[in-house]
Amino acid sequence: MPRITPLAPPYEADVEEALRKWMPPGVTEEPLALFRLLQHHRELASRMRVLGAGLLAHGELPALDREIVIARVTARCGCRYEWGVHAAVFAPLVGLTPEQLEATVSGDAGHPAWSERHRALIGAVDELHDTATVSDAAWTALAEHYPVSQLLELLVLAGWYRTIAYVANGAGLDEEPWAA
Repeated sequence: MPRITPLAPPYEADVEEALRKWMPPGVTEEPLALFRLLQHHRELASRMRVLGAGLLAHGELPALDREIVIARVTARCGCRYEWGVHAAVFAPLVGLTPEQLEATVSGDAGHPAWSERHRALIGAVDELHDTATVSDAAWTALAEHYPVSQLLELLVLAGWYRTIAYVANGAGLDEEPWAA
């Protein structure tokens, strides 16, 4: 049982409009529980949507790398809600294999599922999770594969999904019934 129950229909007109903005065009399913939860604080939700949508749909990181970061961050945070949504919806779209998905939960940067670039990515995400920084060695490994703009995006992306994990875990959000 969630600590904060996501809003349920029928929605007030402004909530309905806001939720439509969160969901991709043409989607007929109920908006995600996370989005309906955030509508308890509409101004905060509005500000969060801009950054979240920008990272997810308009970032410079390769889509596969973005999803590896999201899966690793949410796995390390124990956020079954967000990990499950991305594993079910985005992982197949970007080519993240079942072995790689499993490795985001139970493997380390040296797991054989990862390329050299993805080992650097996982290692940096793990360091960020554990220490809130990236060592010089990990940064050098990342810089061999990513330009400065993508390095900055990676830091923001990892922090953003840690924030999402805090919200989902802290509010006790139930997993989506269709999620992985």
